[in-house]
Amino acid sequence: MSGDTDRTGEEAGSDALVTYGIEDRPPLPTALLLGGQHYLTMVGANIAVPLILAGVLGFADRPAVLGKFVGTFFVASGIATLAQTTLGNRYPIVQGAPFSLLAPAIAVVGAAPVVGGMPDWQSKLLFLQGAIVAAAVAEVGIGYFGVVGRLRRYLSPLVVAPVIALIGLSLFSAPQIVDVAASVEGAQQNWWLLLLTLGLIVLFSQYLGDRNRIFDLFPVLLGVVVAWLVAFALSFFGVYTPQSLGYVDYGAVFDGQWVYAIHPLQYGMPRFETSFAIGMFAGVIASIVESFADYHAVARLSGVGAPNEQRINNGIGMEGLMTAFAGLMGACGCTSYSENVGAIGITGVASRFVVQVGAVLMLVVGFFGPFGRLVATIPDPIVGGLFVAMFGQIVAVGLSNLKYVDLDSSRNLFVLGTAVFVGLAVPEYMAIAGREAFVAGLGTVPVVGNALATPAVGGTLFVVGSTSMAVGGVVALFFDNTIPGTPEERGITAWEALAEGEDDYESPLDRLRSRRDDGVTKAD
Repeated sequence: MSGDTDRTGEEAGSDALVTYGIEDRPPLPTALLLGGQHYLTMVGANIAVPLILAGVLGFADRPAVLGKFVGTFFVASGIATLAQTTLGNRYPIVQGAPFSLLAPAIAVVGAAPVVGGMPDWQSKLLFLQGAIVAAAVAEVGIGYFGVVGRLRRYLSPLVVAPVIALIGLSLFSAPQIVDVAASVEGAQQNWWLLLLTLGLIVLFSQYLGDRNRIFDLFPVLLGVVVAWLVAFALSFFGVYTPQSLGYVDYGAVFDGQWVYAIHPLQYGMPRFETSFAIGMFAGVIASIVESFADYHAVARLSGVGAPNEQRINNGIGMEGLMTAFAGLMGACGCTSYSENVGAIGITGVASRFVVQVGAVLMLVVGFFGPFGRLVATIPDPIVGGLFVAMFGQIVAVGLSNLKYVDLDSSRNLFVLGTAVFVGLAVPEYMAIAGREAFVAGLGTVPVVGNALATPAVGGTLFVVGSTSMAVGGVVALFFDNTIPGTPEERGITAWEALAEGEDDYESPLDRLRSRRDDGVTKAD
């Protein structure tokens, strides 16, 4: 390994020892194992998004459709990671399906019309794809035109923290959590399997992590696998029937295609609706803020300076391109994964090459049919236990950004508390009122009521208002930048102190120009 990357990170604010630095290239056999490990840390999160969407779209009980759907997410993740680590910000950070787009995606699916001549789920999915692609185009512009880089002084940790926390908090009502644990049909209750999964994850990660490195690295994977084996045994010996909530349909794993022909537009041409696109853009904004925070975290853990303006802009622009690509594929966008950032802190492996090797593995696995169908056999109670652990972790990652903020400041406490509360309250109101009633109610607003109570304007406000991180983010951004407060108080000074120099990052285009200039110089 290179001598300048194996350090404690004291210069850049890292608390972890870096075993393999960003530029290091471990031997290929080692890189294969480490790359697979990196992706194993995010498997749980990357299957959570398609499983939730499958339940909302209505094909969660159709293994053939669900298997290809899950495989599509992994293919998109692999390609996006290769693009980001090679042409984007070049950080060793995995790209995967964003939780920040889940809330607006669920709102879009619920409001999308059904077009004749195709299954309902496919019709709604096409409207969802259109919303994702349209919002992603805006993200591309925000990134490559340098909007985030220029506005980063307005995005303090006090804005980032509630936005990320609300991503997890807004998903507490996922069907796999609520319906499993609180079913009114006694025969369908299976809360114990949910609690078993959650308990195993807690056991491996919190109680046994220090005793064995395997427990420390793979607590989520081990928890899900052990719970699945229990459910499989109960299904195999007839304790669970196909009508039971915890039944594992193991016969479906090899019943279907072995290789999926995953490609863009595989479900049809995306359909575009303005209000859906604007609502999805709210999720994209939350994803940008989340990635902005992740870039700082991965830099700190990798032992390098915090990202400069150019690196941030290139990273966000590439995420926009890959989100558009994922939308065309039928997936739900791509963003930087906090789980991967945490893996760097645990293992000390910050090698870009390792992450790229892992991306190739994930890309290959996505096309393999039995893998997707195996994932589809995971019962809802196990998924529910996984969600409790993962969503809670997202909340914690968001709140961890408050370490830079002065929490003795009443100003900061007001901004934080108001943003979180309003971010939860307004979407709850929207859910109770419903789209049609909300739009109709806008007509009672004096003077501007007629303009607001239209499908385009009213529908857009409903989708945005149904997105917790958008509501909370707007509130936090407004108050944090209008209520007087010092940079030290807001946490901006601490972030800037960790920043890398403007010359520490060279974009792919700049590298090509440098090589061309070097060639010209040598020729002269």
